[in-house]
Amino acid sequence: MTTSHPATLAVHAGNAPDESTGAVAPPLHLSTTFRHGPAGERVAGYEYQREGNPTNDRLRESLAALEGGQAACTFASGMAAMSTLLDCLPNVARVLFPDDCYSGLRMLFQEFLPERGIVAEVVDMADLEAVRAACATPVAMLWIETPSNPLMKISDIASLAGIGHAAGAIVVVDNTFATPLLQRPLALGADIAMHSTTKYFGGHSDVLGGALVFAKDDELARKVAHRLHVTGAVLAPFSAWLTLRGCRSLGARMAMHCANARKVADFLAAHPAIERVNWPGLPSHPGHAVAARQMRDFGAMLSIEVRGGRDAALAMTGKLRVFTNATSLGGCESLIEHRASVEGPNPRSPQNLLRISIGLEHADDLIADMAQALG
Repeated sequence: MTTSHPATLAVHAGNAPDESTGAVAPPLHLSTTFRHGPAGERVAGYEYQREGNPTNDRLRESLAALEGGQAACTFASGMAAMSTLLDCLPNVARVLFPDDCYSGLRMLFQEFLPERGIVAEVVDMADLEAVRAACATPVAMLWIETPSNPLMKISDIASLAGIGHAAGAIVVVDNTFATPLLQRPLALGADIAMHSTTKYFGGHSDVLGGALVFAKDDELARKVAHRLHVTGAVLAPFSAWLTLRGCRSLGARMAMHCANARKVADFLAAHPAIERVNWPGLPSHPGHAVAARQMRDFGAMLSIEVRGGRDAALAMTGKLRVFTNATSLGGCESLIEHRASVEGPNPRSPQNLLRISIGLEHADDLIADMAQALG
């Protein structure tokens, strides 16, 4: 459809009324197999659920439209999306990853990529000169995460895309924290936008999923789709249906998430018990100017560093009543977690850091809960 605003696309893309019944809500197709002709002719374009089904096709249409891409693949989880894409790299390739990133991605490039001779190098993606220097040697892929997890570092997507392409790299952006409602990496020059759709697309902490959206329906997009089909990390139709339902309210939810985050971040930035607030909407954030240029708003993810170290951070979370101590993000409820405690045996996050996902509660209640927990 023709529209200039992602919020309108979120409501309508992939959500056309059902042609056979006129139903406004998209139907859910659970069938694992589809009738074909005597010689395997596809009567209605489908054969087997792992290869494709109508509900997943609707979600892929929606995600591609939202990101402004030509093709999309959906997966059983965000990790499945990342793994499948990285598995399409040739052996002995060289890939640049961000120094601050999701711990699951770090485990992939530290534990599994070396088995195939792939060289994974870590660089500060917020430092363009450091990336440019790292790209002096040919690079197969440049992986960007902005805002990053959990330090909320901001990377200049357009500049990095130019640097990466000059080195012959495929440029991938994890757009999970921002969503295409706030940031569109493909329009800034990236080749692929990656999502854990579990988060803001699902929006209710009740459906797992992942996605890759490709700027072009090219050989790489087809290679990823083929590997997904063969290896089977597919998104179930009911999960696709729930995620598609989440897309329809994404614009409204992101607006409220962001508005709440601004109020909470402002409160925490002024509190004497807080050493640092990592949220790109604050003018003091080192990436604020870049974020203001490439994002519509600054998102609802933030992290704080509590004065007094690990013990003070844990004591604070133990006193919260509205915020829930839980991992993940992007749901209606506000979540907080001591990130170092959930990152495995080799945590990278500071011991006084708490990652916060701001939900849809009233901002006054969120602030009051923070205030009583901080004392």
